[in-house]
Amino acid sequence: MSGVEQALARAEELLQELDGRRAELERLAEAGDVDGDAAVDVITEIAELARRIEAELTQARNLADAAG
Repeated sequence: MSGVEQALARAEELLQELDGRRAELERLAEAGDVDGDAAVDVITEIAELARRIEAELTQARNLADAAG
């Protein structure tokens, strides 16, 4: 597996994790008694996952550009 494919695979795994956190946030939002601290924690996790996904995609793009 090439470096580009590895970076894209990691980005896809992170995206699946992000989707799970998004679903968790929806469950929290639908709860009758919303736990604000828990929601902030999940949003923080989502933001970190998004940064990691962006880094993997940037790496894949850079590797693809270098390979020409």
